[in-house]
Amino acid sequence: MTTHQFFVDMICEGCSGAVTRVLTKLDVKFDIDLPNKKVFIESDKDADVLLETLKKTGKAVTYIGPK
Repeated sequence: MTTHQFFVDMICEGCSGAVTRVLTKLDVKFDIDLPNKKVFIESDKDADVLLETLKKTGKAVTYIGPK
């Protein structure tokens, strides 16, 4: 399994809650680093699939790369 690192423009617990909601539906392991605005996702899914899922939060999202 690969751990993918994303930048997500989160400023509050509500923002991280939105990320949690969309990722829970994908059934992947993830960790949210709110102070640094990063999300780490452990998954075999393609990075583009994960990126599109994160964009459903309405936040600016950038794929940083594998961790």
